[in-house]
Amino acid sequence: MIGNPHLRYFASHLPQLKPLTVAATLAASLLSACGQGNQYVAPPPPKVTVATPAQRPVTRYLEATGSAAAVNSADLVARVAGFVQQINYQEGRPVAKGTLLFTIEPEPYKVKLEQAKAAVTGAEANLQQAQAAFERQADLLSRQTSTQANYDQALATRDSAQSTLDQARSNTQLAQINYDYTQVTAPFDGIVTARLVSVGQYVGGTATPTVLATIVQHNPIYVNFALSERDVLNVREAIARAGLTVEQLKDIPVEVGLQSESDYPHRGTLDYVSPTVNQSTGTLALRAVFQNDNRILLPGYFVRVRIPRRDVQSALLVPNVALGSDQGGLYVLVVNKDNVVEQRKVEIGPVVDAMRVIESGLAAEDRVVVSGLLRAIPGQKAT
Repeated sequence: MIGNPHLRYFASHLPQLKPLTVAATLAASLLSACGQGNQYVAPPPPKVTVATPAQRPVTRYLEATGSAAAVNSADLVARVAGFVQQINYQEGRPVAKGTLLFTIEPEPYKVKLEQAKAAVTGAEANLQQAQAAFERQADLLSRQTSTQANYDQALATRDSAQSTLDQARSNTQLAQINYDYTQVTAPFDGIVTARLVSVGQYVGGTATPTVLATIVQHNPIYVNFALSERDVLNVREAIARAGLTVEQLKDIPVEVGLQSESDYPHRGTLDYVSPTVNQSTGTLALRAVFQNDNRILLPGYFVRVRIPRRDVQSALLVPNVALGSDQGGLYVLVVNKDNVVEQRKVEIGPVVDAMRVIESGLAAEDRVVVSGLLRAIPGQKAT
């Protein structure tokens, strides 16, 4: 029994219709009958993975950008005039303090030194003779067998001889200094740059000293950096609370990382703090010193600097993948108690073990979306 009136009509007229017409009409009627009960069913809420923020003690850092600088760097100059006789070092190699680097024609200065020494010998002999004459005149005057004029003359001659000897000794010292200057030595341990002069070249003959090369000390090495005025105020408050002295400040560790390094593997100590804030930049200049045995840090490198704070506080951390950004800044997506997705603006801190510290904008009980972020839409429910 066919309950649909359309089907009953077609059944009663089947003999009169052509087969193709009957099939098409019957299919259309069946589809029309089936469609009368169809309704739209909304898709289920998207599935996402959530997790509450991790909580752990975290050391906060003051971060800055700095540059490495040599503790000592000096131009080696010709302090006497003459021809370069020898170059006694290998360019770019480490040298120890006192190593002979350049020799500048020592013979003329050696001759002048010998002349000065001979003048000292002659002056000593003249002084000895004048002293004897003075003593005789003093004895004769005491026995009233000589005049006061003779005594005064002998005294003047003795004093003049003493002055000549002092002058001769000073000339000898000066000649010795000039003779020593013919040998240019390393003033400290370091690396000597490529030479700027050649053997046989005349140097030191002008008013401007001739630079022979430059020596740079690599170990230890300085790192110069600056902190903002706001960070300085926070640091001073922390120092006051801890009761640290100026000497104890030099024990504060400073960590440095190169641009090619993801961490801060180089550790040194604070060496200098400027007594004033730069008014034009609003920053305070600081300096740290690092041991650099392997010469990994080179003068002129730009480095990342951080100083750990002494107050370790508990912090909330989320995976880096949970962070999103838009024109308003950084945010995370959370699922509230009604399973509705919400967008939370957050302020971030440092990265700790691939987790990002959240300074504000998030609570410990919040359920943060950590997977399925593309399916989570703020204002809509999620499973």
